[in-house]
Amino acid sequence: MSTTQNRQNFKAPRIEPDGDRYPVITTAAGRAIAVLRIAVGLEFLWAFVDKVFGLGYATPSGKGWIDGGDPTAGFLGKGTSGPMADFYHSLVGDWWVTPLFMIGLAGIGLALTLGIGIRIAAVSGVFLYLLMWSANLPPQTNPVLDDHILGAITLVVLALVAAGNVWGFGKIWSGLAIVRKHSWLR
Repeated sequence: MSTTQNRQNFKAPRIEPDGDRYPVITTAAGRAIAVLRIAVGLEFLWAFVDKVFGLGYATPSGKGWIDGGDPTAGFLGKGTSGPMADFYHSLVGDWWVTPLFMIGLAGIGLALTLGIGIRIAAVSGVFLYLLMWSANLPPQTNPVLDDHILGAITLVVLALVAAGNVWGFGKIWSGLAIVRKHSWLR
């Protein structure tokens, strides 16, 4: 039997996340994408929790938001370099910067972890990743790519394949009247 015949006879298990509107993927691929979505979501949630409570990882103990610390001041003040550094330094202490950043971390993390609002989370996350990437140009280990760019690409892929429908609440979310009326809310 030829390789072409083998491929034609092989029928991989498939899932169709939402009818004909989304790509058809294998069950294994859907599960792998779900694991990726949840992992990225938990990464955002962890960053939020660590910055709120100062758990001693990225945010030192006693320097959490709850303790009166500013989760963005260290990064924006001393952690930036390159052509955009002056712009980021000018944001330190602005009343809106930290709350917006923290809402972004929590919202993106919850959306990805639960599998709801993936498109909004992806757009917000890509924007946040690109801001963090531009804060230290050029990247130290590669002239263009770093983990922020890879994270942004990951979020785009998650949005394009309706990643919230496997091991998430994406199908339920997509069925809500407001989401059906405004597809960008998916």
